[in-house]
Amino acid sequence: MSVLQTDPTPSDMRLDYDKRLMLVSGRANPELAARIASKLGVELAGVTLKTFSNGEVYCRYPESVRGADVYIVQPTCGNARTGLSANDALMELLVMVDAAVGGSAHRVIAVTPWYGYSRQDKKSAPREPISARLVARMLESAGIDRLLTMDLHSGQIQGFFQKPCDHMTALFMLTQYFADLRLEDLVVVAPDAGRVKLNKKFASKIGADLAILNKERPAQQVAEIGYVIGDVAGKTAVLVDDLIDTAGTLKAAAQAVYDAGARRVYAAATHGVFSGDAWQNLAAARFEQVVVTDTIPLPPGAPENVRVVPCADLLTSSIRQIFTDGSVSDVFGGENQLF
Repeated sequence: MSVLQTDPTPSDMRLDYDKRLMLVSGRANPELAARIASKLGVELAGVTLKTFSNGEVYCRYPESVRGADVYIVQPTCGNARTGLSANDALMELLVMVDAAVGGSAHRVIAVTPWYGYSRQDKKSAPREPISARLVARMLESAGIDRLLTMDLHSGQIQGFFQKPCDHMTALFMLTQYFADLRLEDLVVVAPDAGRVKLNKKFASKIGADLAILNKERPAQQVAEIGYVIGDVAGKTAVLVDDLIDTAGTLKAAAQAVYDAGARRVYAAATHGVFSGDAWQNLAAARFEQVVVTDTIPLPPGAPENVRVVPCADLLTSSIRQIFTDGSVSDVFGGENQLF
């Protein structure tokens, strides 16, 4: 009887593997990517990005990405300095992901603190798209392994992804900013009923009262402010929202709060989109300060009362946790869920 000879080599074939982090930036917010790289202690990886004369976007990594964890910093916003529109930024992110996947990257993580199309998260009229879901499908089809984002416009967007979606919040940065101002007689004003939970959390962090604005939207990017629910007379009001776009709503909200007797009015938001007539609206709104983070680069011509709170520390901590297979929620003490 013959005996089958077995190979004495271990069957698990274990190999030593050193993880490699590569941080790369698109053209939407390269300054933010540079600050993250500095705090991580790494150099930004090289990437060739260009827009052809016909408007098509091109990407190529000059060095190998094989086996690396590639973190692509690209909020899907426009950037006047680099000549990018919001749609250009989205397309650029997709081709950067595809190039990394095609180059055999181990994992590809989209660091997209501002998630474009996030306001189109449901159907509000017949035959409308759910564009936030479409963007999620596009990113996953391109090949992302996970998404790192900040203060989504609504919680259901996380459910549009089958891949992990790590959600960060600027709540603690912004509340710390206002705590450091040591303002007295504070009241936090929610711009509408949908933001009450966020504003209640904000108010509790800085020891302020809470008021609510009665708001209706007769059309897209149009808001009508009815009245203030709560006491703002003689107080310093802080209007808190997740984003500021044309600032038309914010201007109307500030006027309503002033009409209700507020002494001073501040505004705070994570994302400063500032499109259209934003600067004119803010200039006419008599804000003491308008405080945003740098998830989106400021367009030129910003008024002097606009303040920017850097978010690179927050993004760096989250990237470090993902790379080392740690807990992103630990960065926020477990309080990074949508409010």
